[in-house]
Amino acid sequence: MFVKSGDKVRVLAGKDKGKEGTVLSAMPKQSKVIVEGINIMKKHTRPTGMGQEGGIVETEAPIHVSNVQLIDPKSGESTRVGYKIEDGKKVRYAKKSGEAL
Repeated sequence: MFVKSGDKVRVLAGKDKGKEGTVLSAMPKQSKVIVEGINIMKKHTRPTGMGQEGGIVETEAPIHVSNVQLIDPKSGESTRVGYKIEDGKKVRYAKKSGEAL
C-alpha cells in the first residue's frame, strides 16, 4: 500500500472530496485508511457501568485507499507515489517533484 500512518493525503471521491488530512491508521488487508477529520460518522452509545455516559459519539470511519492521494511535501499538490532503491533500501518518492517521502 502506498499510504502509511502520518502521511498527508487529499480525498479524491465521496462526500469529503477535496479535503485534506493526516492518515491516523492504515489497514493494508482491507485496503482502507482512517484519515483525521474525514468521513465522520455518528455512533449512538448506551451508558454502560459506572461513570460512563451515553450519547452520540463522532468518530472517523475508514475510507478506501483508492479514494485518497498523497500530497507532495515540496509543492503541496496531490501526487502519485513511486518506488526506487537507494543504498539497498526501497524508498517511496513523489512522482511530481521526485522528492523522497
